[in-house]
Amino acid sequence: MKRPNIVILGAGYGGMITTVRLQKMLGANEANVTLVNKHNYHYQTTWLHENAAGTLHHDKTRMKISDVVDTNKINFVQDTVLSINSDEKKVKLENGDLEYDYLVVGLGFEAATFGISGLKENAFTISNINSARMIREHIEYNFAKYNNEKEERQDRLNIVVGGAGFTGIEFVGELANRVPELCEEYDIPREKVRIMNVEASPSVLPGFDEELVEYAMNLLEGKGVEFKTGTMIKEVHEDKILVEKDEQQEEIPTNTVVWAAGVRGNSIVEEAGFETARGRVKVSDTLLAPGHDDVFIVGDCALIMNEENDRPYPPTAQIAMQEAENVAHNLKVLVRGGSDLEPFEPHLKGTVASLGEGQAIGVVGDKKLFGWTASVMKKVIDNRYLFMLGGVGLLLKKGKFNIFTK
Repeated sequence: MKRPNIVILGAGYGGMITTVRLQKMLGANEANVTLVNKHNYHYQTTWLHENAAGTLHHDKTRMKISDVVDTNKINFVQDTVLSINSDEKKVKLENGDLEYDYLVVGLGFEAATFGISGLKENAFTISNINSARMIREHIEYNFAKYNNEKEERQDRLNIVVGGAGFTGIEFVGELANRVPELCEEYDIPREKVRIMNVEASPSVLPGFDEELVEYAMNLLEGKGVEFKTGTMIKEVHEDKILVEKDEQQEEIPTNTVVWAAGVRGNSIVEEAGFETARGRVKVSDTLLAPGHDDVFIVGDCALIMNEENDRPYPPTAQIAMQEAENVAHNLKVLVRGGSDLEPFEPHLKGTVASLGEGQAIGVVGDKKLFGWTASVMKKVIDNRYLFMLGGVGLLLKKGKFNIFTK
């Protein structure tokens, strides 16, 4: 009997958990499992804001796939996905094609620019290891240049973060810790540096508990972060941005704009002909793409509605991991000739947002967490993922154990 080919695209949270679960669930002769990823490493997307600010080295955030995946059981292909042809059941890569019987798409997100003029050309995004590293180096370069030019250029010291969702808030929290260190290193008075968080909604962390939001804003403002809520970024130029609030426009000199105000699913998914909304596929209750019994979608590319409020669940790492567990189980059922697939039900265990060293806010169950307690919980959550992925060995190598600092 021919062994089915299972192809997993992307080594993010969804792709990696699907892969490591399948290598445990399936025997060596039951299926050919192939994982495809552009790089030879997996990284913690939820730590990228620390890499971008320069408060955590990027090598701490990434891990070699071969250190986690058993390459005797899993075929790892380091290549770039170009397209998916679901009619022919083929995936086109830069260096060849792959045929599949079952496909798992976990290709991650792209920035949603909402048509803002100059944003794509002149702003940074915290999207992967290399983009985070580029942000860190760009900020340090501007600090280094400031005292080596005849004229003082304020655009070098103004850092604008677009969006006050989780990524935006966590990033400004790290910046608030990093900027004083940079000022001391490059002989720049702290008061000359501005960290601005621009958010179109009336409040930061929209939809989050008001008491926690107030705590976060007070803490960050105390560290010098300026919040511009109810404010839209209209244009982004090389050395300035144009913002608008209450029909009044303001020009802010800056050559560092970090966009964290929206994501969409990978455009490859859209171009493959699946039914999408901003690159995300509204999947069935078993995470299959509509009209397909052989294509599962996980992570940022999957759109799952919360029936309680008729809104999509946010594409978090927590949900991506749960989706992956479900998909791995259902693939095992299909490979063994079954048809009774298990429907996916998200189980939200809580949400925690870091605010820099030793500080965070969060909700776990019906309990609100503030400050150091929330920061410890954040580390527990991060460490739990490492244990799920690679056991004690990976946890000891990459985990966060100092509960008093980062």
